[in-house]
Amino acid sequence: MFNRIVFFILIVLIYACSSSTVSDPETPLDTFDRGLMLKNLADNIIIPAFEDLNSDIDALVISGENFTTTPNQDNLTSLRTSWLAAYKTWQQVEMFNIGKAEELQYSFFMNIYPLTVTDVESNIASGSYDLNNANNHDAQGFPALDYLLYGVADSDVAILAKYTTESNAANYKKYITDVLSQMSSLTIQVLNDWTSSYRVQFIASTDNTATSALNKMTNDYIYYFEKGLRANKFGIPAGVFSTEPLPKKVEAFYNQDISKELSLEALNATINFFNGKHYNSATIGVSFSDYLESLENSILSQIIVNQFTVAKNEINTLDNNFYNQVITDNSAMLSSYDELQKVVVLLKVDMLQAFDISTDYVDADGD
Repeated sequence: MFNRIVFFILIVLIYACSSSTVSDPETPLDTFDRGLMLKNLADNIIIPAFEDLNSDIDALVISGENFTTTPNQDNLTSLRTSWLAAYKTWQQVEMFNIGKAEELQYSFFMNIYPLTVTDVESNIASGSYDLNNANNHDAQGFPALDYLLYGVADSDVAILAKYTTESNAANYKKYITDVLSQMSSLTIQVLNDWTSSYRVQFIASTDNTATSALNKMTNDYIYYFEKGLRANKFGIPAGVFSTEPLPKKVEAFYNQDISKELSLEALNATINFFNGKHYNSATIGVSFSDYLESLENSILSQIIVNQFTVAKNEINTLDNNFYNQVITDNSAMLSSYDELQKVVVLLKVDMLQAFDISTDYVDADGD
C-alpha cells in the first residue's frame, strides 16, 4: 500500500512538472504587427512633430534676428511669442530620445532646468564659450531664452537696456543669437535623420530585444513620463525628492505663468502617443492601446486611459503659475504628482509586463 502511495505521488509530481513547461492555453499569442505600430508612430506622430518644431524654431530664429538687430518692445514681444510657441512644440518631441536625438544628447542642449544663471552671465561677460561643452548644458536652450527674455532685469524697460545702452549689450545679443543657432542646428540634424535613414531602421526594428527600436521607444516613452514629466515638472518643485519644496526649480521659472500650460502640453503629447493619435489631427492610428487590446488586455488599456484623465483633471485645478502653487498650496501640487505616479505604475509595471518588455533604466525613487 505504501509503495502504491509513493508511486502515485511521483506520477503527480512528474505531471505537474511537465505541464508547467507548456504555455498557458489562456495566454494569447503575440501576433500583433509591431511594424505597423512603429510606422504610425514615426510617420504620423514623431516626424510631423519634429517638422513642426523645426518650423517653429525657424520662426524663433527670425524673431531673434529682428530683436538683436533692433531691440525694442515690439520685437521683444514678438520674440517672446515665438519662444513660447516653440517651447510648447518642444513638449511634443522631448520624449523621443532615440536615434540621432540620443546620439547628440539633444534634450540636454534644449531643456535642462533649472538654468545656471552664473554660467550664462559668465559666458556673456567673457564673450567666449563653447555651447557644445557639457558644462554648458544648463546655460542654453529654452531655459536660457526664458532668462534672457524675462529674467535679466525686473522690468521690460530694464531688460531692453541690457540689449541697447548697457556696456555689454553686444554680448547679450550675441548670446541670444548663438543659443538660437545651436537649437536650430541640432533640431535640423535630428529631423534630417528621421526623414532619411533612421525612419526605415526604426520601423523595421520590431524584435523584442534590448536594442530594438520597439523596446527602446517604449522605455524612452515611460522614462520621459516618469522623469521628464512627473518628476521634473511636479515632483522636484513640490519637494518629493528633497526635505522641502523647491519652487525655484519649476520649468520656465522667469515666465512662471506658463508652468501649467507647458505641463499640460507634455501630458497631452504622452496621451496622444499612447492612443496613436496623429500629430495635430483627430485621426487615430495603431498604438500601444491597440497592442494591449491584441493581447486581450483591453481592460488595462482603459484603466490607463482613465488614469490619464484623472491626472489631467487634477493638474487643471492648479494655478497657472507652479511657483505660486508650491508656495501657496503645495498639497495640490503633490496630489497632481500622485495621480501621475499611478500612471507610471500602470505603464512601467503592467504595460511592460503585458508586452514582455524589460525596463532598460534604473530609478532611485521607486515605482
